[in-house]
This record gives sequence, C-alpha cells and structure tokens, in this order.
Amino acid sequence: MSNSKQTLEIKLLDRELRVACPEEERSELLEAVAYLDKRMREIRDGGKIASVERIALMAALNITHELLGMKVGRGIDLADFKRRMNSMEAAIDEALADQDSLF
Repeated sequence: MSNSKQTLEIKLLDRELRVACPEEERSELLEAVAYLDKRMREIRDGGKIASVERIALMAALNITHELLGMKVGRGIDLADFKRRMNSMEAAIDEALADQDSLF
C-alpha cells in the first residue's frame, strides 16, 4: 500500500478546492464530497441560510449528528466497524494473492 498523496480538485457548492489525498482513499473522498455537496445544496435550497460558511457549518452539524446516531447496541461504532472490515478484507486479499503465486 502506498501512502503517496496526490492533489485532488473538488467542488463544493460550486466552489473549487484542492485537497491532498492518498490515492487509495480517492474514491472514498469523492463519495464524501458528493454527500457533503448534496447536503449543503439541500440547506441552501431551503432558503433560510445564505452564507456559505453557515451552510457548511449546518451541514457539518447535521452530518455529525447522523454519525453519532450510528452508534448502536452497546456502543458499536458502525463507521469504525466498516473501517476494520475493509482492513481485514485487504489483508485477506493480500494473503490470497500470495497463495496464487504458489500455483
């Protein structure tokens, strides 16, 4: 796995930004950008908030509330669970790739 970071140009609420991102996290970042942009547009289109800064803060607050609401049962954090599952899947894929070279 490479941790080299690349600059990625993204667009949030019609504003362009450049962010550094490891190549292996690019698709997740683009998914997050799309989700945040959608939420910001919903807030803006609601017509009650005009400032981009306030729209961003409200979107951050709403998304944080959603994230904290994902904790279920005895404090299981679903986002952490997903990260761990992805890590295990990558380790399994790597181990299987090593096995393929034996045959």
